[in-house]
Amino acid sequence: MENTKERTEHSSRVERKRRDSFGMFDGYDSCSEDTSSSSSSDESEEEVAPLPSSLPIIKNNGQVYTYPDGKSGMATCEMCGMVGVRDAFYSKTKRFCSVSCSRSYSSNSKKASILARLQGKPPTKKAKVLQKQPLVAKLAAYAQYQATLQNQAKTKTAVPVEGFSWGNYINSNSFTAAPVTCFKHAPMGTCWGDISEGVRVEVPNTDCSLPTKVFWIAGIIKLAGYNALLRYEGFENDSSLDFWCNICGSDIHPVGWCATSGKPLVPPRTIQHKYTNWKAFLVKRLTGAKTLPPDFSQKVSESMQYLFKTSMRVEVVDKTHLCRTRVAVVDSVVGGRLRLVYEESEDKTDDFWCHMYSPLIHHIGWSRSIGHRFKRSDITKKQDGHFDAPPHLFMKVKEVDAAGEWFKEGMKLEAIDPLNLSAICVATIRKVLADGYLMIGIDGSEAADGSDWFCYHATSPSIFPVGFCEINMIELTPPRGYAKLPFKWFDYLRETDSIAAPVKLFNKEVPNHGFHVGMKLEAVDLMEPRLVCVATVTRIIHRLLRIHFDGWEDEYDQWVDCESPDLYPVGWCQLTGYQLQPPAPQSSRDSQSSSSKQKKKAKSQQYKGHKKMTSLQLKEELLDGEEYSFLQGTSDQESNGSASYYIKQEP
Repeated sequence: MENTKERTEHSSRVERKRRDSFGMFDGYDSCSEDTSSSSSSDESEEEVAPLPSSLPIIKNNGQVYTYPDGKSGMATCEMCGMVGVRDAFYSKTKRFCSVSCSRSYSSNSKKASILARLQGKPPTKKAKVLQKQPLVAKLAAYAQYQATLQNQAKTKTAVPVEGFSWGNYINSNSFTAAPVTCFKHAPMGTCWGDISEGVRVEVPNTDCSLPTKVFWIAGIIKLAGYNALLRYEGFENDSSLDFWCNICGSDIHPVGWCATSGKPLVPPRTIQHKYTNWKAFLVKRLTGAKTLPPDFSQKVSESMQYLFKTSMRVEVVDKTHLCRTRVAVVDSVVGGRLRLVYEESEDKTDDFWCHMYSPLIHHIGWSRSIGHRFKRSDITKKQDGHFDAPPHLFMKVKEVDAAGEWFKEGMKLEAIDPLNLSAICVATIRKVLADGYLMIGIDGSEAADGSDWFCYHATSPSIFPVGFCEINMIELTPPRGYAKLPFKWFDYLRETDSIAAPVKLFNKEVPNHGFHVGMKLEAVDLMEPRLVCVATVTRIIHRLLRIHFDGWEDEYDQWVDCESPDLYPVGWCQLTGYQLQPPAPQSSRDSQSSSSKQKKKAKSQQYKGHKKMTSLQLKEELLDGEEYSFLQGTSDQESNGSASYYIKQEP
């Protein structure tokens, strides 16, 4: 009788051990199956479904967990669901957090409790863990860790775009994407590290028929911004199950994460037959391989924390009168982009989108401090809950020395038209403000009251000295109504009795930006700043990028600085939960009247110059050299030096 009982208990322990050790892999150090465990008479396991015995299993080195969902060194109470330090749990098997949970497990409340847990309901029973005081700090730290993971998962909700996939788009056309390191303002832009092709990660195994979520190791085949093309280990040159995913997603982990988190590693069903010793295979393949940093997920989460909060008040450009600013309130923050609602908008529909590092937003009081026009709000006092954003949150501009030779009213220059960003136009300094700010007007398109003047800082990469476009073979938009074409600066300066702004006052720094012609990215349509679109870099002039919106005509292109906060890596929208605008289909291109781009066109035409007649040519007669002479320049410059591409003033 006793022998029969011993054989039954031994069989039960072996079966339980086989199930408990499923999928536990501890850094590929051992495949020991010598796991000792004791069982008490009140430990029933009738609710646990047995796993297929034919499945290849990578076993843990002597660690037994009934539920593989806890962190290393942690355990989950099978009665109340509480997570705690494993050593503080009750009984040798560490299955319960207290004596009461152990006894209640076999009581009438057992099935109801398990059912509640399976349905995701909170436990109805509060159990206390018998532990020493130092363990309280560990439990609190682990609770904070779990909360971080939950918040991180919420911020990484993918926004699907019907019919569009970055992976398919890049694969089918052999495109390349701008690397994440090109975007210092984007999440992980400054701490991307050496993530590249060949890096190994642990990802969910989708080629599996198990009812539970299991993982396997995959290698990066190709990188496109945040997105990576992955291939499961063991597939060699077989690309049949390759898949794209966002490398910053919550399901992507460094190698070893499964071991420390108690998650099962199971080879894909397609290749299960290839090896009998998967542990030896992984040890061989992973020796010397790179993986993500252990704190990669934490860095992603930290880089997606933004200091701007809802209900903050700021000063922002008035989109109906560019010459002035208005007070607006932060309504929402998505990936560092702010939806600002003008303070006087009662129904909150009068809004404006921009990035928190945009030069278009400032702290309350900025306009008065520099002498900029400002529209006073009809609201005499702040609404409840609204508060001024601290000045230190805003992007700082470089300090300038205006004591010596400086910009003066009436000086001529070239500037990107803020109402037609595909054009660089003949422009004039209309007013010099404090702290290096200038009010610029586009010649031939100015309103009589100056309501379309635009504020640029002296160091802005959107203003250029006279001759910049000709040297770099960019079409310069002449003043509206100017008949003497082709346009020549010296003739125009003489006719208007004007002088050109000194070249030395302009920003000539060219950072090592890393962009190349043809790279894909996600870019804001600055004429409809709520839209983020699929885009391509089509020209590079030192630090100036020509951004083309895929599927749209060239007339909608926009000139943007390489450090603009309105450019993002491929996958940014998916990572932050923002809606991505896919390339326009052929039908939309043929009938643009039904598209949002048509609205943009109508908006910009009010200040748009005449259609370009001819492009400037290199063989044009060079301008007379008494005051100015041109230095040799290079078009589509991709070097990082501050090459001589401006007009030089002779003494």
